[in-house]
Amino acid sequence: METYTAERLAQGFSWTECPRWHEGRFHFSDMYNRRVVSLTENGVGETIADLSGREALDGAEIVPVGTGHLPDGRLLVNSMFEKVVLVVENGRAEVYADLRDLAVGPINDMVVTASGRAYVTQLGFDLWKGEEPAPSPIIIIEPGGAARVAAGTEHLMGANGIAVTADGTGLVTAEAFANKVTAFDIAGDGELSNYRLFAELDELPDGMCLDADGAAWVAFPISGRVTRFADGGEVLGQVSVPQAEAGSSTACVLGGDDRRTLYVACGFEVYDFAKSREGGQGSIWQARVGVSGGESRP
Repeated sequence: METYTAERLAQGFSWTECPRWHEGRFHFSDMYNRRVVSLTENGVGETIADLSGREALDGAEIVPVGTGHLPDGRLLVNSMFEKVVLVVENGRAEVYADLRDLAVGPINDMVVTASGRAYVTQLGFDLWKGEEPAPSPIIIIEPGGAARVAAGTEHLMGANGIAVTADGTGLVTAEAFANKVTAFDIAGDGELSNYRLFAELDELPDGMCLDADGAAWVAFPISGRVTRFADGGEVLGQVSVPQAEAGSSTACVLGGDDRRTLYVACGFEVYDFAKSREGGQGSIWQARVGVSGGESRP
């Protein structure tokens, strides 16, 4: 097993989540500061989407989570508690897909395919209100915003991090409240089938990404590590992140010019929004690994 130690790239954020690499640029959601931030290789930040001035639907909290890009370059952002997907263009965010009638709980991560089809995960319950975990299907959004529940995913227990294979024929997701990574085949119409176990895990997983060998890098917030699993569950590698300085490891993505830099989002306070903003303990860490990224649309 290959082992690596991460180094801090930047800090001063709230709860960091859903890191992405897109067209030579690394970005992530600074959730409770209501923004999406891009970082240079030297850790210099730039806000690329600011949702702080948005008037929320139904009085919900504005909390950006999963992001993705449409083929024309526009940014999509999940607004967790509003249960809508926003499209950001020229600094303005508008509703792209309204999922309020489909989502059983706060929406979470997202992956967008090369064709512009998006897959959105959801918690299935309100973690912040102390509710018990519940099944939560994946939601499919077609180009243009029409949405539906993916058939055969109603049993998923908190599908969280999500990625599409390099050839676009497979989808992999971390089931947070089932302690496993699972996989599906993607049909031509975007529907999912052939649900199967990718890896059995020993604790709750959060965000994840795929590499060029088809292995999954999975972030574990409780232990603070990021572990690489082969399809079938063999442990291939691990990145250690010092919890005393970083807190929980929430999600990861492979980026950099050669796609061999593993970026890890970390934070200390997820439940108290104000405390998370004021504390500014959210951070981004990085480690150089041996295999490059391999998602269809990171």
